Amino acid sequence: MGNDPDVVVIGAGFAGLYAVHRLRGLGLSVHGLEAADGVGGTWYWNRYPGARCDSESYYYCYAFSRELEQEWDWSERYPGQAEILSYLEHVADRFDLRRSFSFSTRVVSASWDGARWVLETEDGARWTCRWLVTAVGCLSSANVPDIPGLESFAGEWHHTGQWPHEGVDVAGRRVGVVGTGSTGIQAIPVLAASAGHLTVFQRTANFSIPARNAPLSADEAAGYKADYAAIRAVQQASTNGHPFVISDVDTLALSDEERRSLFERAWERGGLRFRAAVRDVLADPAVNEKASDFIRSKIRTTVDDPVVAEALTPRDHPFATKRPPIDTDYFETYNRPNVSLVDVRADPVDAVVPGGVRLASGAEHPLDVLVFATGFDALSGPLLRLGLRGADDVTLADAWAEGAATYLGLGVAGFPNLFTITGPGSPSVLTNMPTSIEQHVDWIADLVTYLRAHDLDAEPTPEAQARWAEHVREAADATLLPQAASSWYLGANVPGKPRVFLPYAGGFARYRGMCDAEAEAGYPGFALRSRRRAA
Repeated sequence: MGNDPDVVVIGAGFAGLYAVHRLRGLGLSVHGLEAADGVGGTWYWNRYPGARCDSESYYYCYAFSRELEQEWDWSERYPGQAEILSYLEHVADRFDLRRSFSFSTRVVSASWDGARWVLETEDGARWTCRWLVTAVGCLSSANVPDIPGLESFAGEWHHTGQWPHEGVDVAGRRVGVVGTGSTGIQAIPVLAASAGHLTVFQRTANFSIPARNAPLSADEAAGYKADYAAIRAVQQASTNGHPFVISDVDTLALSDEERRSLFERAWERGGLRFRAAVRDVLADPAVNEKASDFIRSKIRTTVDDPVVAEALTPRDHPFATKRPPIDTDYFETYNRPNVSLVDVRADPVDAVVPGGVRLASGAEHPLDVLVFATGFDALSGPLLRLGLRGADDVTLADAWAEGAATYLGLGVAGFPNLFTITGPGSPSVLTNMPTSIEQHVDWIADLVTYLRAHDLDAEPTPEAQARWAEHVREAADATLLPQAASSWYLGANVPGKPRVFLPYAGGFARYRGMCDAEAEAGYPGFALRSRRRAA
């Protein structure tokens, strides 16, 4: 094979590992390129304090192997970073995947030469392949804010997505956290437990649901292992790839007491199922406002200081229109005497100075450690940084100048034989990721099988891509999701990024049906070209 396999897969997380396994099983020569020195993807890089999955462990895992399902034991309801990384390392060894990867190998460019993809890596190596599969994740391009003076900071600063593997000692130190999204909400309680003082710089107050994390008992593990066939069937038929269905309860028809009781039960159970306790949370503003008001009441009763509670109470977006975090003692953390909340919407950050952070008012907050929990250039960012050039030497950056556009989230017009796992325009981050990943990889594997059998190249047609972009927009507009103006779903967290709703909001089961229909019809949304004729 040398440096010229049939397929190159970029990435060695959930998506890259399964892609190599599945495509290798077709008898293709497959090689993976991974920037890190080991497998894990998201769970290799994100080692910040409190890093944990917000899907439950028994279904945040692969479904392709019954043996794997039965042999792996999860220790907690919500697995932490170290446990998920151990699981992926086990998968890599269990299916002998490491031999098909080059680690510490970062792709810096990839160009279509008319017949093959030509890739260059940071170490100067060159790879070619007929099919290029990106498994770079949706949340892997760290978004570090461009704050004046950061280079002058005398302490140490870190982005949560690039956390040092040796950890960061915050014991007794003055720590600042910028950001209160999902990552900040996980990290803040853990950092506060060790820091001398923790200052949280909040721009946007966020809704959050208690996770109610707990160890998994042997009986619970035996129960889900015995029931996996039914669990997976529910996932495939669901809106979000989770093994639970959305309730058909009409909350507006309930009395105030009945509604409160329903929300209380969902709150005590915790986790993402809170969203599924009633129907139409993301479709009906009145329903959403009932859920939002309930969570606001919980913030008021949890946080002792009413001024701090009000500052932590979200009022600028409906519940779950931004990624809805789940937490362990997040709001309770603000009752600690060593924790301060700073509203940087009212008094924005002006600069980082050697001793800490200075606000527009001139107030300074002295810090030893500065943590950016500011998220990622989501979905499109990881693809753009690969330096992709398609037909006629058009860059992906130019093709996406007005916003990311794909067909089915699986390919891009003008980029032949490029297939994107959980790309923009797919359900991706609105779902349980392993479920979407496996569906994508299986679909790509079937398409590659078809192309190989007929000696064809393939790329989406501009017309199909335009229709899909319109459908993605319509699906989002049918929900309340676009109402969160600052959401990274829209790219609003990255200055200058085009505002396009990036994931597909029409539901996983519906999306899977459309992908299946595309394949059954012979891929009418793709331009299929004979390689013999091209030669």
